[in-house]
Parts: sequence; C-alpha cells; structure tokens
Amino acid sequence: MKKLKVREIIKATGAQMIALGDMEEALEKEIWYVTQDSRETKEGVLFVARIGEVRDGHDFLPQCFENGVTACLSQKVVAPKNGAIVLLVPDTGKALLDLTAYYRDLFDIPYIGVTGSVGKTTTKDMIASVVSQKYETLWTQGNYNNEVGVPLTMFRIEDHHEAAIIEMGMNHFGELDRIAKAVRPHIGVISNVGVAHIEYLGSREGILQAKCEMLGHMDENGVAILNADNDMLQTLEGKLPQKIRWFGVENKKDFYADEIEQIGLEKTACTIHTPIGNIRVDVPIPGVHMVLNALSAAAVGVELGLSLEQIKAGIDSFTPTKKRMTLMKDVNGLTILNDSYNANPVSMKSALDVLANAEGRKVAVLGTMGELEDYAPAMHKEVGAYAAAKGTDVLICIGKWNDCMEAGAKEGGMTEVYRYDTQEEFWENGLSLIKEGDNVLVKASLSTGLSRTVDKLQGVN
Repeated sequence: MKKLKVREIIKATGAQMIALGDMEEALEKEIWYVTQDSRETKEGVLFVARIGEVRDGHDFLPQCFENGVTACLSQKVVAPKNGAIVLLVPDTGKALLDLTAYYRDLFDIPYIGVTGSVGKTTTKDMIASVVSQKYETLWTQGNYNNEVGVPLTMFRIEDHHEAAIIEMGMNHFGELDRIAKAVRPHIGVISNVGVAHIEYLGSREGILQAKCEMLGHMDENGVAILNADNDMLQTLEGKLPQKIRWFGVENKKDFYADEIEQIGLEKTACTIHTPIGNIRVDVPIPGVHMVLNALSAAAVGVELGLSLEQIKAGIDSFTPTKKRMTLMKDVNGLTILNDSYNANPVSMKSALDVLANAEGRKVAVLGTMGELEDYAPAMHKEVGAYAAAKGTDVLICIGKWNDCMEAGAKEGGMTEVYRYDTQEEFWENGLSLIKEGDNVLVKASLSTGLSRTVDKLQGVN
C-alpha cells in the first residue's frame, strides 16, 4: 500500500479527528495498511470498525489501542488511548469506500472491473493471466469481491503496478453501485446474467439491472465487454453510452471461437478470432465455458494493446484458483474434478459437460445449490435430468433437495442414482460406490463444505 497521511484520510472521508496531544503531529501520521481485523493492528495501521451481522467492530477498539494502532475509523465516539487517533464518521462502510475512491485516483493505470452471475473469479483470473503478459498487474485474490474485499484489494495497489483487475460481486440492489463508484473501471466485463441471487433480485431482469450498476460508473470513453451468447446481455445492444465489445461462441461478433476441440479432461483447444487476427490456443481447463473466459480475456487484451502472441501466452499458461475445476489425477486410483467452491444451475451443467468428456466411468457427486429460494426444487431437478442426458454413469446427491435431483435423473433414465442427507452419511454408506479408475466430479455451493468429501476421496481423514 502507498502510504497515506491521516490528513488525507480525513479529506477523503470527511471524518472528525479525535486525538490527544499535538493535532498537527497527529495529522501527519502515516498509514501503510488498512484492516477490519483487530488482530492485524499495530503502528501504521488503520482499523475500520464495521458493524456486521454477527460482530460489531467497535467492540474491538480497546484491543486495537492496546496493539498500538495508529488510527481507527469509528461510528461511535470513543476516547483514544496509547496515542491512537479516532476518525469519527457517520458510516464506516461508506467511509471505507470513499477512501478507496481517493486511493484509486492516486494511480494513473487502467482499471478493469469484472462481474457476472457465474464464474466471476475464473474470468478475472483468466484476464489477469493475459494482461500480466504485458503489464505489472494487480488482481483480486480469491473472491474478495464485496464492499470490504474490494477496498482491501485496491489498497494493495502500489506505484509499480500498471493495471488492476477488480472482481465485483453483489447479491442486493445497490451493492455493485457502491463498489463501482469507488473503482470506476475503464473496462467493464460482464461474463453472464444467470439466476444467482434471484431470491434477492426477483427476476433475471432484476439481476441484469443490478449487474449494469457497474457500467453506470464508467465514463463514455470506457469499454463494456459483454457475453454475446447471453440472452439478457444481448438486450443491451445499442443502449449503452460506452463502446461494446462482444464475445461468444454461438454468436460470432467481435471476438468468437470455433474449431473447438475437447481434449479429455485436460484442456480445450480452439481458434479465437479477434479484430486484429486469429490465434489457436489451448485453454488448460476443459469446457466450453472456459472458452468464453478466454474470449473475454482476449477482448481485454486487445483493448489494452497486447499482441496476439501475448494473448495466446496468457491463455495457454492460465492456472485456475484452487477448488475451481481443479483436475486431480491418479488420486487413490481416481481422477477427481474438484469444483467444490461454488455452484448454481449454469455452472453445474458446465461441470457435467466437462465430465462427459472423460474416458471411463463417470461419477457425479453433487451437493446443494444455494440462494435459489422458490426456484430450488425445480432447478435441482433440472440438474439431475441434465446429468442423465450427459451420460453420467453414477449420480450421488447430497444435502437439501437431493430428492428433487434424484427424481430428475431417474425421469431422465438413470438407474444408478443415490441420495444422502449429509456428507457423513455418504462417507459411511456410499464411498464404496466409487471404484478404482472412476472419474469423479465433486460440486456444490461453498456453504455445503463438500471440499471435505474431496479430502475423503484423497484418503485424508
């Protein structure tokens, strides 16, 4: 993080300073790290006391003072101790984003915002792999994509960085608006509009509206990079002030792919067509959905002036985040596709598409898809039917709505379908269903903790 003086933080947030001793000296104190974790506080740190659903950060202010923290953003009037400074604001969450916006403007670099219903993290990582072929690039680690994670990512930008790729998530109206107001991306990528968070947003039209909040904070000289194969994003044609660059497989517009070849569970080869020429690439993860990620990365690369050779190098060398379609070969005699980080109907089907390319018996261990509310029974049934249609040999359904998934698979003609209410029940009674030589897909929403089943398959207790 580039050092900030306390007076700069006050300028950015409108905070009122509470301090003991020399006020001018207090204003000149420097901050080199921002956190909401009291355990990380010490000299040079700004602690942000946010009020969360479970904990109130203000309860930890005494610990911060004890640790020698330099300053704290607070919504509550608190007497500082041990030379600490209290910066009083009406809303610490808003103040954090205001400070992020100030920090953003300290760097004259391109900012690339990435959002979408499915696959934001993988898309962001693919774009980063490409952009970093030419520029010193900072990008969001993991899924630090919310109103806290984005600021903490932005505060990692330093003078040597030449580009920043920021993943932006949301599940309610207004969240992306607040985040994007701080980031103000020059390039905005929307991977797709699906059904994730539909329980909060009401409809796919509502989801589209929420995703477009990011575009509202781009100026007219910005570029929107949109999935031409997504029916909801297609409706934006001619409606945005920014230039649109389209990518797709089915709809061949600005950036498209053909000659797609699935090479087992290893990779996907394809030819990418761009306005500056064509390249043959090997996407090191199987699945057509990964081709779409490669296309979005190619579009960003072209907009930032990368050569075709640099774009190809970035795609070919891509490494996915752990637990996102990670291929694990020869594990206790099994080939495991670990995609246990997250799940929704679109990503479930994409994963089953990948499994269908395996040689040998295909086993799908599928858990609950969260955040679907009233749509959950029908969508779990739909995934079960899709597993049957894709030639899955064995389907193991774990957790809530397992009966719906089972019903869909059996109606689709599958005979080897098993369901368990818990992972533990599966471990005790169902592990024997998996045989040496099997290809095993493990996928569910993160909240199910299905990564523990991956551990079991590896022989880890």
